Amino acid sequence: MGAVRTPLIAGNWKMNLDHLQAVAFVQKLHWTLKDARHEDGSVEVAVFPPFTDLRTVQTLLDADKIPFALGAQDLSPKDSGAYTGDVSGAFLAKLDARYVIIGHSERREYHHETDEVVASKVQAALRHGLVPVICVGETAEDLEKYGASAVPVGQLKTALADVPADADIVVAYEPVWAIGSGQAATPDQAQDVCAKLRGVVADTLGADAAERTRVLYGGSVKAANIASFMREPDVDGALVGGASLIVDEFAAIIRYQKHVGV
Repeated sequence: MGAVRTPLIAGNWKMNLDHLQAVAFVQKLHWTLKDARHEDGSVEVAVFPPFTDLRTVQTLLDADKIPFALGAQDLSPKDSGAYTGDVSGAFLAKLDARYVIIGHSERREYHHETDEVVASKVQAALRHGLVPVICVGETAEDLEKYGASAVPVGQLKTALADVPADADIVVAYEPVWAIGSGQAATPDQAQDVCAKLRGVVADTLGADAAERTRVLYGGSVKAANIASFMREPDVDGALVGGASLIVDEFAAIIRYQKHVGV
């Protein structure tokens, strides 16, 4: 499609890095990218630390004017009340979080989050002005039984059911069979699924929404393979897991443009 979408490279730190380690990481990443003169706005960088790090990282980003967006790894479908251990979207908004990951494969697997729970969390994010990064993807069993796109397409349809056409969302395709395996989907496979997901956005929210929505790939993304994914027309960035915990590797992923001649 012809829209100009600023690529988004997002680092999901999962349950890694305490708040002191997070400060050191963000500072080093910032310095590394500044030295490479790669903070010109051509790529949006977002970091998704654990909940306990959010306030510290927010303070650092503000104080040092570091141009990274801040995101959370989850939120409650509820806004307040007797929900011990949950974190409200209202709290995340007060921390100037821009993004929140919803429906990550690990939440779906380990916390048994259904498509309906994911949809309720998308609504919670939108109520508080947060941009949901809606994760969808198939397991190896799903891949064998249904093919590469059927499960993520169904998940996204449910997640978008009550989303307004003008909502700001991000979609992240996670081939669950690839995560942590060292085996990424091929660029052609990623493009095929991402194009179908963009089609879901078009069918549900309209052509304008599909044009502006960024669709990310996430599954064993590394500096060595990011450029091949970013050449695909419907891949607008990456949701990076393990590689986002290594400063030089993550910086190289962010700087993918030098490898694609942009």
